[in-house]
Amino acid sequence: MYQQMIFVNLPVSDVAASRKFFTELGYTINPQFSTDDCACVVISDTIVAMLLSKPRYADFTKKEIADATRTSEVLLCLSAESREKVDELVDAAIAAGGSGTGEAQDQGFMYGRAFDDLDGHTWEVMWMDPAAVQG
Repeated sequence: MYQQMIFVNLPVSDVAASRKFFTELGYTINPQFSTDDCACVVISDTIVAMLLSKPRYADFTKKEIADATRTSEVLLCLSAESREKVDELVDAAIAAGGSGTGEAQDQGFMYGRAFDDLDGHTWEVMWMDPAAVQG
């Protein structure tokens, strides 16, 4: 069965620093699709973040590139397998140089936190109790 993938393309100020940041979160870099101007971060079998230098990113759009430290261009949300994994990933992001953003959202059956990466892109991490999804 075909599984559709998503490739999230994000402009970054420093590809090497962003590569280090995301590997410190436990993600791998696919060297086949990475260069000095781009890091291909494998988040899962179906999710890839392409971290592009701003000049390389500009090759794909005629629009002004958003400064994610001042404006919000996208909110990215990743699922986690448990509440503990939510905390582990967000805490690792903060330890790697990112910053926590907002308050933890705890609704009992659903728990989430968020962090901003080195360039200000907001990544939400969410866990939901599978029993709540089923019924």
